[in-house]
Amino acid sequence: MDVSDEIVRRLAVLAPESIDVHDDSAAHAGHAGAASGGGHFDLTVVSAVFAGQSALARHRQVYTLLADLIPGRIHALQIRALTPDEF
Repeated sequence: MDVSDEIVRRLAVLAPESIDVHDDSAAHAGHAGAASGGGHFDLTVVSAVFAGQSALARHRQVYTLLADLIPGRIHALQIRALTPDEF
């Protein structure tokens, strides 16, 4: 299973209305962090679970679900965690 698919699978517990994972690793070829094989990902996840939470709490939830992939398979992760109303 590739990393993008694994991210989507793990975030399913958030009952997301939308998940978009963009693997931006190719744009970072030659970057020191990319040398270890970890990828660069841009993530947008839309879930009602985020209602009433700060941006920090939302990011913590996502990082907790992906913790063992960082820093191995994921070197960098940009997160946009939104409620359906914010999307």
